[in-house]
Amino acid sequence: MVDKKTYYVCVAVATVWTSYDSCREIDDNATSVPVKLDKWLEQLTYARRLELCEKNLVQTQLLLGEEVYVTELKGKWAKIVIPSQFSSKDERGYPGWVPFHQLISQAEYSPLNKPTAVVTAAIATLQLAEETLQISYQTQLPLLKEDKEWLEVQTPVGSGKIKRQDAVVIEDRNRKATKGTGDMIIAAGEQFLNLPYLWGGMSAWGYDCSGFAYATHKANGYLIPRDATDQARQGKKVGLDSIQPGDLLFFAYEKGKGSIHHVGICYGNGKMLHSPKTGKTIELIELKGTLYEEELCAARRYY
Repeated sequence: MVDKKTYYVCVAVATVWTSYDSCREIDDNATSVPVKLDKWLEQLTYARRLELCEKNLVQTQLLLGEEVYVTELKGKWAKIVIPSQFSSKDERGYPGWVPFHQLISQAEYSPLNKPTAVVTAAIATLQLAEETLQISYQTQLPLLKEDKEWLEVQTPVGSGKIKRQDAVVIEDRNRKATKGTGDMIIAAGEQFLNLPYLWGGMSAWGYDCSGFAYATHKANGYLIPRDATDQARQGKKVGLDSIQPGDLLFFAYEKGKGSIHHVGICYGNGKMLHSPKTGKTIELIELKGTLYEEELCAARRYY
C-alpha cells in the first residue's frame, strides 16, 4: 500500500482494468508503451470484445496527460482513482488498475498552469522530437506557444506539436468560458457515427454508452459522472414529455422499472444518438417501436 500520489498518463489511451489480473494475453497491445490500439482492436473478435463486458475485465479509459492518484502497487500494476471521472464507486474518483509503466510521476511531469490545447479532431497527430503519436478527441495538453499552423504543447513524453486545425485553445482546462448548448452536444457526437462500440471505451477508438455521453458533454464544458447510473442521479431532472435535443435518456430493465443499463442522447423528433452495445456502432435511431421505447425511464439535462 502507498500513500495517494499524483501521476499522469504517458500513453495516448490507457485502459483501466478491473483488477491487476484482468488483462489477457490478447490485450498486450493495450498495455504496452506506446499503446497500439489499432492492433489491439483488430485482434479482438466479437467474442473477445464481449468478454471485456461479460467478464467485467475493463472499467474505463484515460487519455494522454490525465491525472490519476496511485493508491497501491502490485507487481507491474498500479491501483488508481481518477478525479476527473466522478463515480459512486469511490468518492475520490473512478477506481481501477493500469500498468504502472503507462504512468509518469508528478516529479517527472508537472503540467504548467497555462492555456490548454484540446483536441477536437477524432484523432490528431502529435509530433514529438523523435516520433509521432496518434491521440484522441478531448485530449487536453498545456499550450506552450502557437503560430498560424501549429500548437506547441507540453506532454508527459516531451513537448510536441499539434496541427492548429485539430484542436482549440481554452483558458481553463476544466471549464470553458462559454458552455455548449444541447445542439452542440449532439454535433460533438455526430462525428462518431458508425464508430464501433467498446466496453469501457473513452476515446475516439471506441466509446461505450456512458463514455460517449461523458465525452460529448466534456467537449462542451460539462464534466459529468462516468457511468450511466451516476449520470441519471445528477443534472436537472427532465420530464419525459419535455425532453429536448442534448438531454440524456436513460433505459432500465423490466420495461423501465428495473436497474438502469443504458444511456443515449436525445436528438429531437423522436430520435436518439447512442453507442448501443458490443458488435454495433454509434448510431442515430428512431425510438418508436423499439425496445428502448419500452425501457425509457428518465431524462437528465446537464447543459
